[in-house]
Amino acid sequence: MRKGKRLRTGYTTGTCAAAAAKGALLCLLGRRIKGIEIDLPSEEKACIVPHSIRRDGETGVCQVVKDAGDDPDVTNGAIIRADVRLLNKKLIIIKGGKGVGVVTRPGLAVPPGEPAINPVPRRMIQNALKSILPEDKGAEVTISVGGGEELAKKTLNLRLGIVGGISILGTTGFVVPYSTEAYRESIVCAFDVARAMGLDNVVLSTGRKSERVARGVFPELPEPAFVLMADYFSFAVSEALKHSMKKMVFSCFPGKLLKMAAGAGCTHYSKSTIDLEYLAGIAAEEGVGNESLKAISCANTVRHAFALIPEGNVQKVCARMSKLVRERIRRQTHDAIKAEVLIISYENKILYHGR
Repeated sequence: MRKGKRLRTGYTTGTCAAAAAKGALLCLLGRRIKGIEIDLPSEEKACIVPHSIRRDGETGVCQVVKDAGDDPDVTNGAIIRADVRLLNKKLIIIKGGKGVGVVTRPGLAVPPGEPAINPVPRRMIQNALKSILPEDKGAEVTISVGGGEELAKKTLNLRLGIVGGISILGTTGFVVPYSTEAYRESIVCAFDVARAMGLDNVVLSTGRKSERVARGVFPELPEPAFVLMADYFSFAVSEALKHSMKKMVFSCFPGKLLKMAAGAGCTHYSKSTIDLEYLAGIAAEEGVGNESLKAISCANTVRHAFALIPEGNVQKVCARMSKLVRERIRRQTHDAIKAEVLIISYENKILYHGR
């Protein structure tokens, strides 16, 4: 439920690819098709209605429209296509076609040089084909995504070293509306790549603007060292610990940092609120006068509140916020990871660097 409305679940690109593969093979075998039933990893079944299906010589072609339900998924509405041809040996070969990315860096679930079709979707495709293949036959299937190259620009693929298109993903087969699973998985993948490249020093940013500033501070670090954690502060710290990181730098604007300092594990607006009274309390401890404190606690935004902090106190307030966040990280990681904090000004410059 969201704002009183029941939201629709959708299907992953992996589910769509498996359905398209089965539909193409059914067509090739001369079966009549209205809906394509496949088994999901969650042990449930899905029935997918194909967008189009045809035979082209010795190849079956099926297209499925990705329906993400009410989740704001960039691949919603994309055409997932499967081209299937029969083989005279009991073997299933899965290839990536146009619009499916290719892995170029180590550390991901798929090795470099392979199409970015993750292990669970691969198994789904294989199982879907095995369920109807003749006893002595195999199949070669090529998965493509219409407009996948453009869609990939709206994802984190390029930063993870996946080029030329999107990834075929999914662990349950379902897309849960407004779930955090997909983004958390991208954070895990980013750490996997960093470790595979021998890195133990990463920069975690809450957004692209704060990352851009951080890149200017650490020009010597390679791209995989920069991880977009978005709102998932506590999760990112936990993953850094699991991946044996030795140092983390957090780059963010004052609003996000205030939430972290106040104890929020997730800084998304739906999970945490801006506490200007808390900011006023920090300011009071750093010598800000009562008149300014009253104005800070009644400010419209954190940006507005920071403009109300006397210039001589800004660095002290930043230092206290930075210290609070670094102490949180120290406790969460049991002193295993050194942490620094970059506070970015609303003019996209370094406001404070806490070490």
